[in-house]
Amino acid sequence: MRNTHTFTVKFILRMNKFRNHRAPIYARISVDGVRKEMAIKETIDPDEWDNEIGKARGNRPESRSLNIRLVRIKSELMQCYQDLRMQHKLITADKIKNLYLGIEVEQFSLSKLIDYHETTASGTLAPGTLKNYFTTQKYLFEFIRKRYKTSDIYLSEINYQFITEFEYFLRSHQPADHQKPMRNNGVMKHMERFRKLLHLAKRLEWLVRNPFESYQFHFEPVDRGYLTALELDSLEQKNFSIERLQIVCDLFVFGCYTGVAYVDIAKLTPDNLRIGIDSHRWLHYDRTKTKQLVSLPLLPKALEIIKKYQEHPKALQRGTLFPVMTNQKLNGYLKEIADLTGIDKNLTFHLARHTFATTVTLSNNVPIETVSKMLGHTKIATTQIYARVIETKISHDMEKLRENLNQTSTNFMLNKKSSKLG
Repeated sequence: MRNTHTFTVKFILRMNKFRNHRAPIYARISVDGVRKEMAIKETIDPDEWDNEIGKARGNRPESRSLNIRLVRIKSELMQCYQDLRMQHKLITADKIKNLYLGIEVEQFSLSKLIDYHETTASGTLAPGTLKNYFTTQKYLFEFIRKRYKTSDIYLSEINYQFITEFEYFLRSHQPADHQKPMRNNGVMKHMERFRKLLHLAKRLEWLVRNPFESYQFHFEPVDRGYLTALELDSLEQKNFSIERLQIVCDLFVFGCYTGVAYVDIAKLTPDNLRIGIDSHRWLHYDRTKTKQLVSLPLLPKALEIIKKYQEHPKALQRGTLFPVMTNQKLNGYLKEIADLTGIDKNLTFHLARHTFATTVTLSNNVPIETVSKMLGHTKIATTQIYARVIETKISHDMEKLRENLNQTSTNFMLNKKSSKLG
């Protein structure tokens, strides 16, 4: 779907079909070095054909008539090329031939694929995930407009070069709204979503192969933020005079002791509270992102926060466990809380989930398999992202090792002394 192409038409003889001193004439259409040949239903004696210029020799009436027809065919093929170019459509030798012959071949475009994906995925993907796809699609069409001077592109023209040029476009993109340029992992996330779109096209048989098969993703390791035990305790002890900040702080602390994402906290109702096999209160809910059923024993702090809001008017009105607000507002209020409590970290609600995985559970020797279940992960590899080793735990474990080694050494010396006395 480029704005300029190398395009030629040449008439040739097919000598492999030579019969009765005559050979059929074919039009050879070439676009960007790719050829397609088309029979024009004319034959000629090879001795009367000028192969260099592709036309009949001499001035005989038959030769002049044939050459006039060849000029007309070439002119019509040129017009097919110009029509495709003016309509900003995919230009290939095959497409020009089909247009000339009046053969309509269905072409699947990127916009058609995106429309199909939006229709089929709207009921299965979370709103946040759909929003991310919309952003990727926006960048794709912006890239196509700048690179190809058109508004759409056929899937058949998306190749490895297109993919690598799109990656470069993302890396060099300068946002107009004063946002920071994309970092490596942000670029890779867009490339992942683009790959998934083309994988869908392959499953639909709109593509023969996914050009991402030769593409290598390069994600940089990310140190996921979390609160230390001291920072978490400072939030628990903090009392805000502004109700909205106190509610947000309590919901955040609840997330730190349960690992429940805010999209799921906002949906919790009293029906999600059950008595578990240990006769304690458990939380049972379907995680929105993965559709996994999560069964979670509630820690005392989490139960305390549930009890605090069980009679709150907004919670009663909505039938939920907590008075909730939009995720955007909540994260905005968390910035205020970070400033007021002196926590020098990017306080977002997802940080509560990281804190539950790192500070509350894994650092207290809860097995990673158990943490994975409580987080609602479908793969334990996802949980391993959170399995950081904190310095305080290293210090604690090494102190225990010192004690064990000292005890072993003491026992050895006592046994040695006892054996001498004996």
